[in-house]
Amino acid sequence: MELLKNKIKQDGIAVNEHILKVDSFINHQIDPVLMQEMGKDIAEHFKNRNVTKVATIESSGIAPALMTAVALKVPMIILKKQPSKILNQDLYQTVVTSYTKETNYELTLSKKYIGAEDHVLIVDDFLANGEAATAALRLLRMSHATIAGLAVLIEKSFQPGHEKLISQGIEVYALAQITEMSENHIRFKD
Repeated sequence: MELLKNKIKQDGIAVNEHILKVDSFINHQIDPVLMQEMGKDIAEHFKNRNVTKVATIESSGIAPALMTAVALKVPMIILKKQPSKILNQDLYQTVVTSYTKETNYELTLSKKYIGAEDHVLIVDDFLANGEAATAALRLLRMSHATIAGLAVLIEKSFQPGHEKLISQGIEVYALAQITEMSENHIRFKD
């Protein structure tokens, strides 16, 4: 998606070969017009997959997942990074390792909002090593839901996440694929 690539070129900051800061328009301050366009693009790509729900992991995936859900006219569910005091039973749970935060956390999904009849599209901000997406897949598979695919705003194609997911039979749709990154340098896949 050229709109996203241009925004990354203009406002993204490649800190090093692994970290891309997009906090001015995706995950700290949000550009709502960009989010809406990205949600429409993702929805258009998956429109014939009978998606009944859009899922995301809190928190940076919420905005693009919501815009996608709006465009598809389906509910959005949030996979929580820890159970709350009131949401603490009838849960699916799995542990995930965060690459950027270098920590483990427990990913949680309420059984109340997902079932075997659902066709779920996962939407997230980044795909790098694929750990978060793999954990989301584990939770959704526990519910016996069908996975419609995974959409990400930015894929770091030089990291193993894409291959890890397609080897599991998951379609990965990325709006911007970065093939190379270093300090102040970003190269996109054509």
